Amino acid sequence: MITVTITQEHIRTTIAAYLDRYPEDERALEAVLGLIDGVGDLTSRKTLPGHITAGAVLVGADGRVLHILHNATGKWLLPGGHLESSDETLLRAAGRELAEETGIPPHLVTPEGETPLHIDIHPIDANPAKDETAHQHFDFRFLFRTAAGIGELQAEEVSDAAWRAADTLHDEKLGRRLAQAMS
Repeated sequence: MITVTITQEHIRTTIAAYLDRYPEDERALEAVLGLIDGVGDLTSRKTLPGHITAGAVLVGADGRVLHILHNATGKWLLPGGHLESSDETLLRAAGRELAEETGIPPHLVTPEGETPLHIDIHPIDANPAKDETAHQHFDFRFLFRTAAGIGELQAEEVSDAAWRAADTLHDEKLGRRLAQAMS
């Protein structure tokens, strides 16, 4: 089993900062906070009923948002994924995933802060090929900006990437927050 450097205390602190900014999400995150104390290591992709992932909302110079075509799901998603042992913070995990999947070098991307723009809880279908049952992802999504173009995609996970208008985001709450952050 991989041990991730991100601690439960860091997760709690990140959630507390998030709830200071977005108190309306407190009820939705009660389950995550309860799991921290109950199941223990939410950083492991084997933890059920769910675990933490880190995502990036990357806004280009023209205000469009980068989406990737994820191979496993066949869906257009925001860059992101599971935590790794080298990740020291959730923000750095999101930045690592962004760089890996899109090929955009980290020095060409600027994070907008240490607090997530959005924490999304969504179901993940079972994946027998990876010996994974259906579960949930607690996706900590951070806002980044760049003037760079798309680099070499991570072919194992991503088959395409595209800049899309911010108002095409499927999550209304994330769309509202992004609009506020960009104004």
